[in-house]
Amino acid sequence: MISCIQTEIVSQHLIARDTWQVRVRAPELSRTTRPGQFFMVRLSDCNDPLIGRALALYDVHRDTHGELTDLSMAYVVKGKFTTALARCAAGTKLDLWGPLGNAFSTEPCEHLVMVAGGVGITPMLTLASAALGEDNRGSDSSNAPFAKKVSLCYGARNASYLAGLDSFTARGVEVHIATEDGSLGHRGRVTDILNHLLDTSSDGVRVACCGPEPMMEGVSKIASQRGVACEVSLETPMACGIGICFTCVARVRQEDGSWDYRRTCMEGPIFPAESIVW
Repeated sequence: MISCIQTEIVSQHLIARDTWQVRVRAPELSRTTRPGQFFMVRLSDCNDPLIGRALALYDVHRDTHGELTDLSMAYVVKGKFTTALARCAAGTKLDLWGPLGNAFSTEPCEHLVMVAGGVGITPMLTLASAALGEDNRGSDSSNAPFAKKVSLCYGARNASYLAGLDSFTARGVEVHIATEDGSLGHRGRVTDILNHLLDTSSDGVRVACCGPEPMMEGVSKIASQRGVACEVSLETPMACGIGICFTCVARVRQEDGSWDYRRTCMEGPIFPAESIVW
């Protein structure tokens, strides 16, 4: 069920270069939003920009009594809205509607491999928590793990753009890093470390991917070649977030081999990788 609420910023801080984590008070949404879903967010007392911006769920937070009270989203500062949001202090009012879109699969697998590029790391923390059985949010979710092992293949231009590494390792995720300049981890592309990981074993593996489209296309091809199931979270720009404007369409293959447009905000943002016409 989609909710439209006015909430307030609890806190926000830098988690990587130009990348912020904003935490807001939203008890109900923190309990019901699933990994991969997103929200449309706008500044309550600002009409420029007028429309909201899509921000994905990054994490959920509990109070001292163990009750879920807050959720956080991550974003990169690069436009008018994100520049304004980064300047906002605790207590600033935000309009937020969601949860929107679908979520990553929770079908059991032996090994969940998450592949992220840049801010594509955003949906992976809650996905990892769910996969390892640390995501008990009440009636709409379970704390039963659906993967025996979770790995993260994470790529960025350099080490300063890598966000939340400690959060992943603290939750039991095996982290593999690639940077273009070699400042941390493997020097090269994230697809290099994915290939290396799958060389070890691809049995029982499912891949979840989010990041720049060329990276996701590369991951999709690797998964297809190796016969590994793969889901991608598309980062298509959105205007309304509720399927009205059709600005976020992606080309998706049909059962008969043809393709048609599908709305990323409604039918996505998560799609089987083999269904996307890159």
